[in-house]
Amino acid sequence: MVSKALVAASAKPMILSLLRRGESYGYRILQMVRELSGGTLEWSEAMLYPVLHRMEKDGFIVSQWKLSEEGRMRKYYLLTDLGREEYEQEKEQWLNVHSALIKLWKPVEALE
Repeated sequence: MVSKALVAASAKPMILSLLRRGESYGYRILQMVRELSGGTLEWSEAMLYPVLHRMEKDGFIVSQWKLSEEGRMRKYYLLTDLGREEYEQEKEQWLNVHSALIKLWKPVEALE
């Protein structure tokens, strides 16, 4: 199980990354996170929607109500140009953290 703090910290870059693939809706985003993480990340709607609303307020995404294939109205989210820039910045930051952790997790002798 992943800590709540890590889930919260990784939500924005994960959503940006998922929406970089194309527009999506809330429930599908939850499914994709679960699938991509092999079930180790179980986001709730209560966690997801405030993040989506904040990202929309910040101009990283836009939303639009559309008719789904099932005939229901569904809110779709799409990355903006500003969101693409934010994706690149988030990606660089997370890759830097990842790189440092990989080095730190090597046996102590390898660091010396």
